Amino acid sequence: QVRLVESGGGLVQAGGSLRLSCAASGRTVSTYLMGWFRQAPGKEREFVAAISYSGSSTWYAASVKGRFTISRDNDKNTVYLQMNSLKSEDTAIYYCAASQGGSYYYYGSYGHWGQGTPVTVSS
Repeated sequence: QVRLVESGGGLVQAGGSLRLSCAASGRTVSTYLMGWFRQAPGKEREFVAAISYSGSSTWYAASVKGRFTISRDNDKNTVYLQMNSLKSEDTAIYYCAASQGGSYYYYGSYGHWGQGTPVTVSS
């Protein structure tokens, strides 16, 4: 069992940057494919980015590609999401999740979730 705790969210102006962190405990993240999802008010949870077990492969939603970067440090048991050029439509609660298999973009593939960290982008 792995426990995930996100941090780094907050209020930022459009065009600004934030770096989210996801600290894992209980089990090493190197045994999980890791992903970030987000949920805006009144909308369904959506895929943002994912990273393979070793970090050699990454995947992004079209809406964030080129602006967001997912990375992982398995030695620190932590996954990151660097968010640049933020837009108002990026406003959401961001969730870190861990998967042991399945489609990286499908929330149902992830069996472990953090509590979420809010990101608000003001225009």
